[in-house]
Amino acid sequence: MTAATLVRRPVGSVEPLWNTQGLRPPWRAPAGDAMATMTGRRLSDLLLLQGRVSAEDLNRAIEEQQATGEPLSEVLLRLKLLDDEQLYRVIADHLGLDFVIVGELQLDPVAVGLVPEAMARRHGMLPIGFTDDGALSVAMIDPSNVLAIDDARNVTDREIHPVVATPQDITEALDRYSRMGDAVDSAFEGVGEDEEDDLAAMAGAAQDAPVVKFVNALIAQGVQDRASDLHFEPQERELRVRYRIDGVLHEVTRQRRSIHAGVVSRLKIMAGLDIAERRVPQDGRVSLRTAGKEIDLRVSSLPTVHGEKLVLRILDKTSSLLDLAGLSLLPDNYRRYEASFRKPYGMVLVTGPTGSGKSTTLYATLNEINDTGVNIVTVEDPVEYQLPGISQVPINARAGLSFPLALRSILRQDPDIVLVGEMRDLETAQIGTQAALTGHLVLSTLHTNDAPSAVTRLMEMGIDAFLVASAVDCVLAQRLGRRLCRQCREAYQPEPAQLESAGLRMNGHGVPTLYRPVGCPHCAHSGYRGRIAFHEVMPVTEEIARAIVERASTDDITKLARSQGMRTLREDALEKVVSGDTSLEEIARVIV
Repeated sequence: MTAATLVRRPVGSVEPLWNTQGLRPPWRAPAGDAMATMTGRRLSDLLLLQGRVSAEDLNRAIEEQQATGEPLSEVLLRLKLLDDEQLYRVIADHLGLDFVIVGELQLDPVAVGLVPEAMARRHGMLPIGFTDDGALSVAMIDPSNVLAIDDARNVTDREIHPVVATPQDITEALDRYSRMGDAVDSAFEGVGEDEEDDLAAMAGAAQDAPVVKFVNALIAQGVQDRASDLHFEPQERELRVRYRIDGVLHEVTRQRRSIHAGVVSRLKIMAGLDIAERRVPQDGRVSLRTAGKEIDLRVSSLPTVHGEKLVLRILDKTSSLLDLAGLSLLPDNYRRYEASFRKPYGMVLVTGPTGSGKSTTLYATLNEINDTGVNIVTVEDPVEYQLPGISQVPINARAGLSFPLALRSILRQDPDIVLVGEMRDLETAQIGTQAALTGHLVLSTLHTNDAPSAVTRLMEMGIDAFLVASAVDCVLAQRLGRRLCRQCREAYQPEPAQLESAGLRMNGHGVPTLYRPVGCPHCAHSGYRGRIAFHEVMPVTEEIARAIVERASTDDITKLARSQGMRTLREDALEKVVSGDTSLEEIARVIV
């Protein structure tokens, strides 16, 4: 599913039909209504059948119901014999519908905007996306409410596909989108088309409550939708906002160009950047708390022909607590990698393109070996995550603090383990190599396509072959792909020709069962939710070190490493296709 323009909705004043304390829907439905049958004998039967309540508790609830006249569902909730989610799951099972947790979904803003807020609150519903056949998927408290479905069908001119959600889930989502809609509406008021060239007006707009609310709402929604980056892109006549989710960009909203100056100024002020300077790129950082999470935003501005483009990298501080077990390393790859980073000296390199998770892997490695008995120092540009117990040095080019200068100073600080953000020049590579040869464990990154290419790249930078062979202990190459949604993935038997073209051997066990994306509300109908890493681990053995000294080609080193058990990126990825974690289509997208 691709998100498109955020449709602004009228903000209604109609109160929801459930009371604000209990957040309960109207259970007393018309005679013959499917929900009405759930409040009588059939609900009790289903609760007992599914083991949700005991016979003793159910009898107590029925006695209470007879005494008070309340619906049985209300009594069960009031007595805390089951919670909202348990009750609505039972209802969904009974009606043969999907149950969704709205707070975990990536909602489609276009779908949300199709139903007026007053109607959504009145009927206890929330559009969440579109099905493959174009129907509107709507989370509902009472999916048997034919009046609500008819109203939604009439106002959207689409067929309605109901799913079940709890009242609190729907109310919180409506409140969240209502705040964003209010902020967009307010941000348009009183904004002139020519204020982008007025510095005083830009500074004033950046502090206006509507602009502040709009920016905060976009950041909060990005965190909620699990976005890694937020893109604010000025076009000729509009401002486009896109989120990168699971490695793919999704358009969230397009707004009038006139609010661009205020939005950019607000973000630059938050990040401590110069709002008067619009001719050169700038970089900054801001820490804030949203959606109950402590996050850092890395803000980067770039001048374009239509104005400054800003990209916000969302750095969730909880991500730095990852351990290597959560990085999808296959057991044999983990053993090979661990054998290297557990050594007291040598160089361990993690390679891959930008955005392939190299820093995350290095941070997870540091978490694995961090101990009060060792001195760990990092030099990074910039410091992405702040790790407890580790000394982290940010590069400051303006002050003259470069990688080589910082690395020289670090080596005078009696370190046991040194992390160098990137081997980006000869001097840094030389110092790192010498550190690895003189009793330090050095962790760093390189931009190469595979593991064997890393040693060739170091030699091309000017490091002598015998030093590379002696210093480098292991190279880990990686890529990131999307993980199949467990809620909706579909099993199928691929054609033998398809397996052969993908490089997947059957090994005499017949055609394996693979999985492909389908799409459901849980994954915003994309078929994928979350990401998975593919790895290639090459320990530098004596035979490979000898080949490096003899300046063997990358192809020769690759063949030698494979003969010693190295699994290539594609082979690792295909292993995860067979295990049902990803699809052949995703492998074709991310690995050559």
